[in-house]
Amino acid sequence: MAVPAAAPLPCPLLLAVCWLVAAAAAAGAKVLPSPSNLNYSLTHICTLTWTWNPPENISSSCNLEYSSDIVINGVPEDRREWSKSRFRVTDAHLSEEMRLRVRSECKNDNTSEPSPWVETSLLPKGIPGTAAVDLGCVWHNLEYMACTWHRGENASSDTNYTLFYWFDGLENPRSCSNSSVDQGIFECIFNLTFPKDRRTYPDISILIRGDSEEVRPVCASKNPTTLVKPATPRQLTLSKTNDGIDVKWSESETFPKSCLQYEVKFSNGDLDTGQITASESSVSIAGIDAHSKYSFRVRAKPKRECYNSHLQSDWSEERSIGEKRDSTIYLVLIITIPLIVAVSTIILLIYLKRLKILILPPIPDPREILKRMFGEQNEDSQSSAKDDPMNAFDRLIIEEEIHSLILTETSESTNPEKENR
Repeated sequence: MAVPAAAPLPCPLLLAVCWLVAAAAAAGAKVLPSPSNLNYSLTHICTLTWTWNPPENISSSCNLEYSSDIVINGVPEDRREWSKSRFRVTDAHLSEEMRLRVRSECKNDNTSEPSPWVETSLLPKGIPGTAAVDLGCVWHNLEYMACTWHRGENASSDTNYTLFYWFDGLENPRSCSNSSVDQGIFECIFNLTFPKDRRTYPDISILIRGDSEEVRPVCASKNPTTLVKPATPRQLTLSKTNDGIDVKWSESETFPKSCLQYEVKFSNGDLDTGQITASESSVSIAGIDAHSKYSFRVRAKPKRECYNSHLQSDWSEERSIGEKRDSTIYLVLIITIPLIVAVSTIILLIYLKRLKILILPPIPDPREILKRMFGEQNEDSQSSAKDDPMNAFDRLIIEEEIHSLILTETSESTNPEKENR
C-alpha cells in the first residue's frame, strides 16, 4: 500500500515573515541621542578623567546607562564599561594615541537602539622613539622604591630624564631627585613607606619626562604589592644541639608579622644538600652528621596572603659550623694502605723462606761429598808436583831437622835409664 508523500514545510515563507517582522520592529525602534561635550583632563600626572553630558530628550522610562571604551593606537583595550556615571577615570598613555568613545543605552528596553559613538582623542607629543623604555620598579623592604629604565632608541645620547611619582595620599606629585646613570641604565630611588599594620596599598603613578619637548613622556601605574622584595636576612647564627643544628637570623622590622617566609639552604660540601621552608626566624635541623662541616644560607620571600609578589631577597652571607674533613687524607690512605700491605707481604715471604732453611736445613748428598773430597786431593797432589825445586829442597831440610830433633830427644831419654841400673 503506497504511503502518500508529506507536504513540504513552508520554511522560506516563515523566514520571510520573520524578516519582515524584524525589519518593522527596527524601523519603529528609536535611536537614542549621543552624549555631548566629551572632554578629558589630566590629573595627578598620569590619570585621565573623561567627562560628558547626558543626551537630551530621554524618556523617563529609559534606564539610561553609558557604555565607554578605550582605544590605543586604533586597537580597543577590551575594557568596555557600563555605568550610570557621566565620567570615567583611566590611566594615561602619553606615548601613544589614545581615544575614548562613549554612547548612551537604555538597558532592558527593546524599543530603542544605542546612540552612535562619540569620541575624543589624546595625541602624543614629542618625537616617536624618544620615550623611556623598559621601565621596571622594585619596592625594597617596604621602605623605598627603585625604578630603572633605558633611553629611547631615537633619543640622543645626552638626553636626560626626570621621574615624577604620585599616589593616593600625596597632595601633589613629587620629583625623584636621587637619580643616577650607569652604562645607559637610568635609576631613581624614592622613599615609599606606609603604616606597618596596613594591608592595602594605593597604586603608584609614575611619569618619566625628558629635558626637552622633543622627548615623549611615558606614564605607568604600578601596583606596589606585586613589587615587594624583602631585605636580606642578617645576623645568621648557628649552634649545635644533641641531635642537630639550630639556625637563627634577624627578622625584618618593616613587615607585618607572619607576612614573610624563609628558605634555609644547607650543604655538606658537595656530598649533601638540603633546603627547607620556615615561617619563623629560626629553625632546627636534625639528622645530620655531627663530625662534618655544614654551611647555611637564608633568604626571605613574601607570603601570598599578604603580597602578590614573586620577588625574593638575596641570599644571606654563608655561615658554617663543624670541621671539614680533609679529602687529601683519605686519598693518601687509599694509596698508602695497599702499598704497605704489599711490601709487608713480600718481606714476610722472604723471612719465612729463610726461617724454613734454618729449621729444616737440606740433607747433603754423600756422593757429592766424596766426589768433592777426592777432587780436592787430586788437586793438592797436582799442585805439589808443579812446585819449583827450591820449595822441594826446603821441605827436605825441614824434614831432616825434625828427624834429628826426634833422635836427640830419644837418646837423652835412654841415658838416665842406664845410670839407674
